[in-house]
Amino acid sequence: MTAPTRASVNARLARHRWRVEEVQERLLTWFGEHGRSFPWRADSASNYVRIVSEVLLQRTRAETVAEFFPLFTRRFPSWRRLAAATDGELRAFLEPIGLWRRRAASLRALATEMNTRRGRFPRDRGEIEELPGIGQYIAGAVLIFCHDEPEPLLDVNMARVLERCFGPRNLVDIRYDPWLQVLSRKVIDHPKAREINWAILDLAASTCRREL
Repeated sequence: MTAPTRASVNARLARHRWRVEEVQERLLTWFGEHGRSFPWRADSASNYVRIVSEVLLQRTRAETVAEFFPLFTRRFPSWRRLAAATDGELRAFLEPIGLWRRRAASLRALATEMNTRRGRFPRDRGEIEELPGIGQYIAGAVLIFCHDEPEPLLDVNMARVLERCFGPRNLVDIRYDPWLQVLSRKVIDHPKAREINWAILDLAASTCRREL
C-alpha cells in the first residue's frame, strides 16, 4: 500500500479534531478508574527506574516485569551498578522472560554509556536513538520521562487502540506509517501526556486486545 502524503494525513487528522479531544478525555477518565499501578509509574520513580523498566517491558507483560522489578532495582540501583553487572547476576532475572543474553547485552551497553554521561540523556531524538539499545519506542520514553515532552509510547499495542478509534494505518511497520506517527503525537499532546500513554497501554492490555 502506498504511503499517504503529508497533506492527506493532515486532512485526515483535521476530520478527527473533535474525536481526538473526546478520546483524550475518555482515556483519562478510564485510567482514573482502571489504570494499573507499577513501581516505575510512582511519582518518586527516578529517570533510571523509568527507562530501565521500558527496556525490560519490550515484548514482556508488565505484570511479569513487576514481579521481579523491585528486587532488580535494589540489586542494580544505578547505571554504574548495572554496567558492572555480571552475566550470572543478570541471567537470574532475565532468563525467565526470554532472550536473556540479548537483553543483558543491551542493558549493559546502555548502562555503560549512561554511566559515562552521568545519567543525562540528550534532548535531541536523533542523538537519543544513537545510544546503545535505543530505538523509536525507548527514545519516546526518554523524551517524555526525562525531558517532560509529550511523546507517544508507540508500539503495536498503542497502534491497535488508535486504529480502532481512528481507522487503519497504511503501512505494516508502525515506525514508518505517517498516519500513526502524526495521530499518536496529536493524541498525546496534552498536559497529562504520561497518563494518556499509560491509559492506552492499559486499555490495550485489558480491554482492546488483539483479535485471535
